[in-house]
Amino acid sequence: MMHSMRLAAIAVLAVVMTGCASTNPQDPFEDFNRAMFGFNRAVDDAALKPTATAYKTVTPTFVQTGVGNFFGNLGDVWTAVNNILQGKVESGMSDIARVGVNSTIGLAGLFDVASEMGLAKHKEDFGQTLGRWGINSGPYVVLPLLGASTVRDTVALPVDWKGDVWMYKTPVRWRNVGAAVRLIDQRAALLDASNLLEDAALDPYEFVRDAYMQRRQSLIYDGDPPAGGKN
Repeated sequence: MMHSMRLAAIAVLAVVMTGCASTNPQDPFEDFNRAMFGFNRAVDDAALKPTATAYKTVTPTFVQTGVGNFFGNLGDVWTAVNNILQGKVESGMSDIARVGVNSTIGLAGLFDVASEMGLAKHKEDFGQTLGRWGINSGPYVVLPLLGASTVRDTVALPVDWKGDVWMYKTPVRWRNVGAAVRLIDQRAALLDASNLLEDAALDPYEFVRDAYMQRRQSLIYDGDPPAGGKN
């Protein structure tokens, strides 16, 4: 599954780099991106959203919390690496401590004991690391199934996939089951937000694009981007 997504991301990047330009310098591939946005919404409406809705309806809240905590704990490993790569060693050490506490006292991460102990949760990926290193985001890109991205974040995806601890889980069938459960759980957590988007946004594509670009800029600089700075 991840191999197919990787190939799709590379293929899309190749297409958009040779695509027709639009008048928006931040979104020069708008025609392509809008078509891909529509495709992704259709897939979501037909498959992912109904599955996530059923999951949220029938799964006890404490189980959903445990699933989110478990995969969040695994994600803290890669977050720690990226914080250290960005020079934020203190945050990286805090992330490592989180993993240690939640993997033991928190029963393999099912319980987020670390947050209760005052160890703040961070979320860092290699795209953010490249941004901290001064690499510009490049144009906005909508990837098949994966959604909003930029050229920089798309290039970073294979590294993020390699840094995903769960992708080394064996046997492969359990890895695939876990990946599917994580995806459904993450989509379920966004149900309210997606419903609000559909109700409130005059142009959902434009809303998602602008929100994504602003959020990535904020994440790269930990909520304090430089005035007039590039993405």
